[in-house]
Amino acid sequence: MTAVDRPVNRLSAPKRVRLMPLVALIFFSVSGGAYGIEGLFSASGPGMGILLIVVTPLIYSIPHSLVVAELGTAIPVEGGYYHWVKRGLGKFWGFQQGLLQWICSFVDMALYPVLFTSYLQSLVAAVAPGRHVLFSLGHLRFDLNWFICLAVIVLFTLLNLLGAGWVGDSSVAFALICLTPMLILTVVGLGHLLGHGINPVSSMTSSSDQSTWKAFGAGLFIVMWNYSGWDSVSNVAGEMENPRKHLPRALAMAVVLIMVGYLLPSLASLSVGSGGDAGWQTWAAGSFSHVAKALAGPWLQVTVTVGGMFAAVAMFSALLAANSRLPLVLAQDGYFPSWVAKESRRYGMPIVSIIGSSAIYALFCLSSFTNLVIFDVFLTNLGILLEVAALIALRLKEPELERPYRIPGGWFSVAAIVLLLSGICSWAAWQQYSQNGGKAVLYALAVVGGSVLLYPPLAVLRARKARRAGLAPVAEPTTVSS
Repeated sequence: MTAVDRPVNRLSAPKRVRLMPLVALIFFSVSGGAYGIEGLFSASGPGMGILLIVVTPLIYSIPHSLVVAELGTAIPVEGGYYHWVKRGLGKFWGFQQGLLQWICSFVDMALYPVLFTSYLQSLVAAVAPGRHVLFSLGHLRFDLNWFICLAVIVLFTLLNLLGAGWVGDSSVAFALICLTPMLILTVVGLGHLLGHGINPVSSMTSSSDQSTWKAFGAGLFIVMWNYSGWDSVSNVAGEMENPRKHLPRALAMAVVLIMVGYLLPSLASLSVGSGGDAGWQTWAAGSFSHVAKALAGPWLQVTVTVGGMFAAVAMFSALLAANSRLPLVLAQDGYFPSWVAKESRRYGMPIVSIIGSSAIYALFCLSSFTNLVIFDVFLTNLGILLEVAALIALRLKEPELERPYRIPGGWFSVAAIVLLLSGICSWAAWQQYSQNGGKAVLYALAVVGGSVLLYPPLAVLRARKARRAGLAPVAEPTTVSS
């Protein structure tokens, strides 16, 4: 191992991420509240939508969060899951994990500015996509909607340049702002349900000719996206305060908060029924604003809309802190040019990595929300499976590795996690392939193939760079002290 293999822990960061900000970072890395989940019900129906919200954490979120808790406390370094996979499976797979998840972030990060404008246009119709096109370049149309997305990206890029500690503290405030409207909506909606004796899940599927399995498959990608991202905060472990103690606690708290945050507002919103402009059959991203208006009037519509806007930008901010560390560690390991790892003098943040990533995300905002989700979930699931493989490899290769948190139940629990995560990821990919002609899946596989082919030349260049520098092998990276 050479010096370029060493991750740099940012122990001297101006502000460390404490427990409650860490919970908030996980909350926004995964969820941000029920905002954006509306399309689940129009795709799968109210009964199946609620079932997916309850079942998915058991078969997808909790197993993944257990993997993150063990690996994140055993190897709490900057770059998180990149280093887990590299240490467990080798440099080739580590490179695949780092590069593919960074590419996945091109899609993932573009979702949140788009979601922001989806809520905004319910109040200001002029910002709808395509309404005011300022100029075009080929097939790309740069309209008012895109420039609003760009403004969001610029603002929270500047916040991220201050460090993950500032992002975490701001996320606590954003959580209070975006959860309060959902709490009000829940109280009003549940009161409407009880007062009128409404059954919110009277229909299991979205239509009478949709089978149960088709309804399950139709909503699975949407709900998996809304329950993914548990490993994101591992990328800023070098900036956490006592990650070996706080990470498992924060993950457990976030799982409960996120599940309740989806379930109760969704049940309450289903009190509007299936008919009318606010009926669940018409729901798409941003529709909870229309539900709020139908239940309580314009005041609640504005309140929910503002909450949705804050949730969207907070998700972008939290995930930018995590994803921007991937080019940093790839550059530190010699796969990217050294200037990608350049840090700001005042705050010690990876300024090139953060700004460069944000510029790419701005371009991806030109795609549609639906197409983005499909691509995002597929690559995310590939990363999850690599982390599970790394978990097994490290247990076999390094049984004496200090694990402040160890998944209870021994190998039986590990086997159950492998079966659950590999099963649901494979089934979701097959459903997407069979129902939509496989374009998104084939495109994602093409990206994976490109990443595999890119590794050999980069590895050769990396080795030459190390030889020219006369670097000698060094020990494995040290972890953050507890």
